[in-house]
Amino acid sequence: MRNRVLITGGAGFLGSHLCERLLEEGNDVICADNLFTGSKDNIRHLMGNPYFEFIRHDVTNPLFVEVDEIYNLACPASPVHYQYNPIKTTKTSVYGALNMLGLAKRTGARILQASTSEVYGDPEIHPQPEHYRGCVNPIGIRSCYDEGKRVAETLFFDYYRQHKVDIKVMRIFNTYGPRMNPNDGRVVSNFIVQALKGQPITIYGDGRQTRSFCYVDDLVEGMIKLMKSRRGFTGPVNMGNPGEFTIGELANQVIAMTGTKSEIIYKPLPGDDPMQRKPVIKLAREELSWEPTIELEEGLKKTIQYFKTLI
Repeated sequence: MRNRVLITGGAGFLGSHLCERLLEEGNDVICADNLFTGSKDNIRHLMGNPYFEFIRHDVTNPLFVEVDEIYNLACPASPVHYQYNPIKTTKTSVYGALNMLGLAKRTGARILQASTSEVYGDPEIHPQPEHYRGCVNPIGIRSCYDEGKRVAETLFFDYYRQHKVDIKVMRIFNTYGPRMNPNDGRVVSNFIVQALKGQPITIYGDGRQTRSFCYVDDLVEGMIKLMKSRRGFTGPVNMGNPGEFTIGELANQVIAMTGTKSEIIYKPLPGDDPMQRKPVIKLAREELSWEPTIELEEGLKKTIQYFKTLI
């Protein structure tokens, strides 16, 4: 009998790759998405599969389906999108968590929360282990996302303690790859799109801030391993690539790989933008036997190829 899996945010960048992978593994997949940042184009190639179902649905409203597993990915994840309607962003994280946890409680489903490295804010500890509680501005322009995701984690653990819901919580660090939205304002897509169009490459700040970049296939592999992990291992568990690069290094690598003649221009750093971001993935290695295998150059090559088909 096929496992029945619900993926909220399934038409998004990450969600569409997860839908694809779970179908390949023989699951019956329901993709729920309100298409605010997701796109039917990301899942068009799956529409003919009899074991794939798309529902246009906003997770701030309850959803009544019978499922065995829930991946809760629904939420705008880039500053451009989550700051467009910050109140809606907070509602998506909080009401979405409540509604999906309620569904998991009713059906007995195992539920995974796609949390984020943003729960660490602008970290005072580097790299960031799971026990670090973060340095988050609760009233800043990013707090709709940061604090929304933190509350969602709170709700997951309260449902685990109070109602014995079978939860998994992962904290996702910067992830990139094909199907990223070209207008999402994230650094990898920004740089590649600007380079391919011959536009100046925009660095916010001095370019010395660091990020760790995980290719989407590695991240999806980790997500599935966490969902299949032993009962009682709840996380939170960091997932990302511990390879650390400055934003300036990333810009120069994109310039070299695209062959563009784009110049680099510098603009002021947005408020509360973290200076450092790098995961400690010891827990994922020990509990899940997971670590990323795709190097930045290889992942960028595939991502650049994808964006060439769009531009």
